[in-house]
Amino acid sequence: MNQTYGGTPPGTYEGNPLDQLMSSPWLWTLLIAFGVVFAVLILIGIMKKFVYIARPNEALVFSGKSYVAEDGQKLGYRVVSSGMRALRIPILEQVDRLDMRILPIDIVVKNAYSKGNIPLQIHAIANVKLHSNRVVIRNAIERFLGRSLIEVQTVAQQTLEGAVREVIATLTPEEVNEDRLKFAERLIEAAEDDLHVLGLQLDTLKIQNVADDTGYLDSLGRPAIANALRDAENAENQAKQETTRAQATAGQRAEVAKATAETAILAQTNELRRVQASLDGDADAVEREAVAATKTARATAEQGLQELRRQLEQQRLQAEVVIPADIQRQAVAVLAVGEAAPSAENGKAVVEVLRMMSEAWLSMGNQAKEIYVIQHLEEIVGTVVTNLASLQIDEVNVLDRGDGQALAGYAAAYPGMVAAVLKSLADFTGIDVPTLLAGEATTRALPGGVGR
Repeated sequence: MNQTYGGTPPGTYEGNPLDQLMSSPWLWTLLIAFGVVFAVLILIGIMKKFVYIARPNEALVFSGKSYVAEDGQKLGYRVVSSGMRALRIPILEQVDRLDMRILPIDIVVKNAYSKGNIPLQIHAIANVKLHSNRVVIRNAIERFLGRSLIEVQTVAQQTLEGAVREVIATLTPEEVNEDRLKFAERLIEAAEDDLHVLGLQLDTLKIQNVADDTGYLDSLGRPAIANALRDAENAENQAKQETTRAQATAGQRAEVAKATAETAILAQTNELRRVQASLDGDADAVEREAVAATKTARATAEQGLQELRRQLEQQRLQAEVVIPADIQRQAVAVLAVGEAAPSAENGKAVVEVLRMMSEAWLSMGNQAKEIYVIQHLEEIVGTVVTNLASLQIDEVNVLDRGDGQALAGYAAAYPGMVAAVLKSLADFTGIDVPTLLAGEATTRALPGGVGR
């Protein structure tokens, strides 16, 4: 049977939920972490608000309480510079900044009386800044803390202008104008003490211009200018004289060289003319010899041709008159005998005549063909001579190798042409006409013919 007991069941815990949460260990861990982070953030904020870092081009002045300097002097401020950092005590200290950048200053001084009471005008350029020395910068803190850079620049400009007037009063215009480096050095020395009192430092100073309204400096330069102009004019005249002498010498040399060259050219020209005349004489002699040889060869060729014609005429008369006359005479004799015979004998007589004529031609052998050619040789030779005579040559350029044979060779070409044509005739017909006319009757075998 079931029994019911009063109270909470076993394993069950009754209590406040907040108490349970607070009793959890991980919650306390989380709270501690948040607390640490918050404390770090607060510390960073405090550090950013009270820690000051001086930039390289500035100086920090902490004031508000008594300080002991490095040299043991008690001051109401302290200086932090060149990238250093310092912690400001809240409420007790105040921090001011001093700009240590370069301040360009244009120095223009008018009517600055030099030694000898000559008024000068000076234009110079200077670069000034707050002094970086911890002792000298105290003067700048006392004089320029809380003032603008324009005010610092004005004070430095006025101080330098006074130093310029002070230095000019101790120098002559010649010294100021001629040795500007020395003038700038003395100006720096004179201004350095005054600038140190102000806590300033002069980095550079350059003199741009020195002038005067009275023309004193110009008058100082006139003798030098006159001397320079005189020297320049003398140098120019000397250079012109040297140039003139050099030109005259060069002209003489040129004339001599020109005369020498003309003489050489004339000699070469005469030599060329002599050689040309000699060559022209040789060429004329060769030409005359060639013309004479041409005429001699032509006359010789004409004589040979006339001889050929004479021999041809003899052979023609022999072939056309003598031999036919003999044959005709023998034929008449045979016919006469035949006329006396009966008609039957007439036929025999005719046959005998033909046989005798045949024997007469055969008895001549190879000369029969030659006789036939000789009968028509005048026409052949006449055609050759006519063709050669109709050959016209307008102009002939003869190139001689120096031995005089070219023109003579051309003159001998005419008989050679006649011989070449007769040789071609011999090659074509097989009959050597010059040899035939000379009495040798030399023939060569032709296709279908009889040769010797």
